[in-house]
Parts: sequence; C-alpha cells; structure tokens
Amino acid sequence: MPKAKKNSHRKKYDYDKDRKKQKKQFMKKDKPRIEDINIRHAWDNYKTSNKNLEDMGLAFDPNHALPIGNPKVRPPADLLPVLHVALTTAASPVVTKPYVLRKLEEEASQPFEDDKSLSRDLIDFVQHMLREHQEDYKAMARDEKNYYQDTPKQIRRKVNEYKRCHAKHYAAFIQSLAANANPQSSTQL
Repeated sequence: MPKAKKNSHRKKYDYDKDRKKQKKQFMKKDKPRIEDINIRHAWDNYKTSNKNLEDMGLAFDPNHALPIGNPKVRPPADLLPVLHVALTTAASPVVTKPYVLRKLEEEASQPFEDDKSLSRDLIDFVQHMLREHQEDYKAMARDEKNYYQDTPKQIRRKVNEYKRCHAKHYAAFIQSLAANANPQSSTQL
C-alpha cells in the first residue's frame, strides 16, 4: 500500500510564525487568567477548568448543570414517579471548596452602588437648560447653548440621566432655583 505523499516530506521550519506569540496564545488557553480573586486562589493548575469549578460548586456549562428536558419526548405516566426519585437522588458533585461559593454569595448580596458619573460639561449644560427653561424641552432645543443641536427627546434623556446619576445634586439645584425664584417668600419666613 502506498504511503501518503504528505508524510514523506521532511518537516521544514516556518520562519513566518511568531513563536513567542504562539506560546502566549497556548498558555492563555491552557491557564486562563481568573479575574475573581476568590476563584483564583482556589484554582488548581493541575486540574481541568471543569473539575476546578465543580470542586468549588460552580458550573462550567450551565446546560449540563440544569438540563432542559425535551418537551416532545414524554415518558409514560407510570414511569414519572420513578424518574422523579431518580433525578432527586442523582449523585451531585462533591463540593470540596465550599468557602469559594460562600464568598461569592456574600459578594453578590452586597448592595451595588452605581458610580456612573457625567462629564462636567454635560452637568453644566443640563443645569443651564433647567435654569433657563425649567421643563420646556422644546425651548431647550432652540436655546443657543444647544451647540450639538440635540432634539427635545435627547435633552430629556440627558436631564433624566443627570437626575439618576446625581440625585442629591439635582435636588439641591432645584431647591436653589425655587429659592431664587421666590426671594420674597424666603425673607418672610
């Protein structure tokens, strides 16, 4: 039987390939950079990703962790109780590092603060528009300070973003506007 032609050629070194880059790619795939510090400390480089996550009580593939049954194929009615017992008593993976799961749950239960902020220019723009036109977005769109020719709806979005990101500043700003609008009422108090 004749040999394959490809196998009879001698191996040649490919000078066009960047070996350093190739090694980096292989290392990145072999040992991924784990962002979460809890998982990184519990990671074992000698185990597979699937086995590492299984030891921590996490799932590598959510489709295997919680399989979705095929609705078209239904077992006979007399087998349903037997299948239910078999599914509930199925061997669940042994979690050898439960502290990772506890720390992740603890982090997830912490209240999340939205630290998004707006640029100083945008804040000044919104404050100017509110000072001049209050809630009249059509007048804001015609204002000469509307350099980017935002539509009334775009300006409304910017104002709402300012209200959401800087709620305390917005409340104080509206109070100062109200105080400046009625100086007589504040002096009478």
